[in-house]
Amino acid sequence: MNAPFTPAPARDGTRPKAVVVGSGFGGLALAIRLQAGGFDVTVLEKRDKPGGRAYVYEDEGFTFDGGPTVITDPSCLEELWTAAGQRMSDDVELLPVNPFYRLCWEDGVTFDYANDQAEMDRQIAKLSPADVAGYKKFLAFSEAVFDKGYIGLGAVPFLDFRSMLKVAPALVKLESYRNVYDLVARFIKDDHLRQAFSFHTLLVGGSPFRTSAIYALIHALERKWGVWFPKGGTGALIRGMIALFERCGGTIRLNAAVRDIRTEGGRVTGVALEDGSRLEADYVASNADVMHTYRDLLRHDPRGQDEAKRLAKKRYSMSLFVVYFGLKGDHRGLAHHTVCFGPRYRELIAEIFGADKLADDFSLYLHAPNATDPSLAPPGHSAYYVLSPVPHLGTADIDWAVEGPKYRDRIFDYLEERYIPNLKRDLVTSRMLTPFEFRDELNSHHGSAFSLEPILTQSAWFRPHNRDGKIEGLYFTGAGTHPGAGVPGVVGSAKATASLMLADAGFAAPVGPAEAMAAAGIAPA
Repeated sequence: MNAPFTPAPARDGTRPKAVVVGSGFGGLALAIRLQAGGFDVTVLEKRDKPGGRAYVYEDEGFTFDGGPTVITDPSCLEELWTAAGQRMSDDVELLPVNPFYRLCWEDGVTFDYANDQAEMDRQIAKLSPADVAGYKKFLAFSEAVFDKGYIGLGAVPFLDFRSMLKVAPALVKLESYRNVYDLVARFIKDDHLRQAFSFHTLLVGGSPFRTSAIYALIHALERKWGVWFPKGGTGALIRGMIALFERCGGTIRLNAAVRDIRTEGGRVTGVALEDGSRLEADYVASNADVMHTYRDLLRHDPRGQDEAKRLAKKRYSMSLFVVYFGLKGDHRGLAHHTVCFGPRYRELIAEIFGADKLADDFSLYLHAPNATDPSLAPPGHSAYYVLSPVPHLGTADIDWAVEGPKYRDRIFDYLEERYIPNLKRDLVTSRMLTPFEFRDELNSHHGSAFSLEPILTQSAWFRPHNRDGKIEGLYFTGAGTHPGAGVPGVVGSAKATASLMLADAGFAAPVGPAEAMAAAGIAPA
């Protein structure tokens, strides 16, 4: 059992007050680091439950994780408990997922993506013997990118262009100017395998045909630490983080929508809530959508107006259409994570990121957590969600109130035919999450599911910074800032932002990208 936490002493007997807007993974990870480091932190969440995109839905005895459901770097989470002198295992149990993903194509080919080199070699050889050697070369490249791009730079802020120039030789050597698909295609010839080793960018909101080759590191990250699932669902991990934060002395307020971030004389003074109340603060960090923060929460400040105009010109990730559903029966045989590739790959992805309408076909991610943890459904039942990447609302102005039920029925028909026989007969409950909910519930610009698209010119220094460049005391964490989306990304953003806030408050020394690489023993080129 974890003991109560004793906060670090402040320099002058007072603890600087910080408000974190939003309780997603990034917001909670930042709040924990700040509270453990000497701040007095209040987290404000507009919804009735914490978690942000990891919100939990409960229907008819089923528990549905809103997402995300893939945990690939337990160490970044364990660091949060270590920062407070405690153990994650006392609050959260992570269960291994094997295979990581089952990949399925309409021509009948399947591939179990696992952390067993001999098994990977066997499956690759079955499809394309010549690609066994090519895969090993790709894995070696991915590991090199992982060392520099993730270990060296993933959790440190880029605040000025000079910091970017210092690591530019390393980024060039990592072929960051290529896209992920082209990089994979350099090593792998079989089309199925090219899809198998390039689809990961979609998990962080990017097209494999436009996302920087730096994101090839995701493959090495999974191979190093595996893929995990929290017992009790992703919501159980959020509850564990809340428990840790509160033991450290932090405060979380639900149903507390922020109306404005208040500024005066070029620095933050606190926040105003929708209910008319105010909360004074020395520092404010936003885990809300970065465009929403500048355009709406800072609408009274010239900086907010200017940044909103600049951000409006950026490229944003696709959105998602998600159906959560519960069935009678447990439908054994499904993997925990199944990627259902449709008949097209490059062409479909191009339409998801550029077409003004829904494609006639789709590719799907099917989440079947009962394969690992049956507790998320009543006895004799099973819980699922199925996700389809779709254009965001700025690309395709679709009326999802009309098209959503039709799209859901198309997906159910497809799953019943190919993956879950008698799905409609056994259906107990279902609910949808459309781009409208991403826009209205999560305040995401254009209903984007992952904030800015992770292309090279919107990464590192080119991404919105972890600390605002003009308003003192204003910071960002989450998918919209460096390093980007995904659980390791947003938890890494919290680490980067916490390092800035702790340094700015006088609790720690600042660390930049070049210093971080040196500390990790990584050469700049």
